[in-house]
Amino acid sequence: MENRSSGKTNTAKMVLDGNEAARALVGEFNANLKILERRLDVTVHGRGNELSISGEAEDVHLARRVLSELHKLVEEGYPLYPNDVELAVRILSGNESARLKDIFRDQIFVSTKKRVITPKTLNQKRYVDAIRKFDLVLGVGPAGTGKTYLAMAMALSALTRAEVNRIILARPAVEAGEKLGFLPGDLYEKVNPYLRPLYDALHEMMDYDQASKFLQRGTIEVAPLAYMRGRTLNDAFIILDEAQNSTREQMKMFLTRLGFRSKAVVTGDITQIDLPTGTSSGLIEAKEILSGIDGIQVIVFDRGDVIRHPLVQEIIDAYERLDRRRAMRNPEAHAQPVS
Repeated sequence: MENRSSGKTNTAKMVLDGNEAARALVGEFNANLKILERRLDVTVHGRGNELSISGEAEDVHLARRVLSELHKLVEEGYPLYPNDVELAVRILSGNESARLKDIFRDQIFVSTKKRVITPKTLNQKRYVDAIRKFDLVLGVGPAGTGKTYLAMAMALSALTRAEVNRIILARPAVEAGEKLGFLPGDLYEKVNPYLRPLYDALHEMMDYDQASKFLQRGTIEVAPLAYMRGRTLNDAFIILDEAQNSTREQMKMFLTRLGFRSKAVVTGDITQIDLPTGTSSGLIEAKEILSGIDGIQVIVFDRGDVIRHPLVQEIIDAYERLDRRRAMRNPEAHAQPVS
C-alpha cells in the first residue's frame, strides 16, 4: 500500500490479487465500494485490480483494513453480500484486533435451504462460543441482535450431530396470563399466537415437512413456559425466548428444569417488559445473581449487534434518545431497570 498526504486528505492504494476475488469484493456496479464510501466518508476509485482510497487519514486506514479483510474472505470462496460490508465496518471500527475471518467463517449450521448461518458481530461470536462451552447462557439485548436465531441454529446443529435427543422451545404467554382455560380451542390453539416467532425461526432454517415431522414426533417441542413446571429435561437443548416477561418464580422454575447432558439458552430484552406493573422480571434478577457462576455465561448485546433492516437500529437509537431526555427531566420516574 502507498500513502500520500495532501493537506487533510490522505490517499492509499491497494492491489487486489485474483480477478474473480476482486470483482466479488467491489460488487456489482461497485455496490460494495459505494457502501464503504457512504459509511466512512471516503472516496474509492477502482481501475482493474487497483483501488485508490481517499479521505481523512483515520477513515482511509479503516477502509483499507475493511477491504483487505473482506478480500481474504472472498479469496477463500466466501459469498460476500452488501450487508457484510456494513457489518465489517461496524466490527473493525470498534475493535482493532478483530478479524473478520474468525467471525464470518464460523459456520454454525447449514439449513435445509442451503443457507449457512454464521455470527455477524463480535458479540454474536462470543455468544456462539459461550453456547458451545457453557451449559447455561443468558443472551440479553435489543431486538434484531440474533439472540433467538443463533440459539435456534445452535440447537439444530446439536440435534443433527446427536449431541442432544430433542429441542425444547419455550416462551412466556404473558398476555394470556391465567386466562388460558377460558380461551376457545385446545392448548395449541390457545398459545399458538405467543409461540409463533419460535415457529417462524424454525421454519426459516428447516423445510416445512421436516420441521413438521420433528414437531409431531416430539423431537422438537414448542410450549408455553408455564408447562415446563414439574419436568426434568435430560439430553435436551432448551431455549427460553422473551425471558424478560417471565416472573422471578417462573425463571427459577425454568432454570431448575435443567437435567443431565442438557444445555439451556435464555434470551430477552429488558427494555421490552410486558409484565403487570409491580411484577419483577425474572430475567433481570437472573442476570444479576447468576453472573460469575462457573458453568454460566451472560452475553450482553447492544445496538451495534442489530442485524435487521438498518432502520431498526435507527429506531432503537431514537427511543434511547427519548428515554434519556425523559430521564433527565424526571430521573425518579424514568429510572432504568438494573442491568
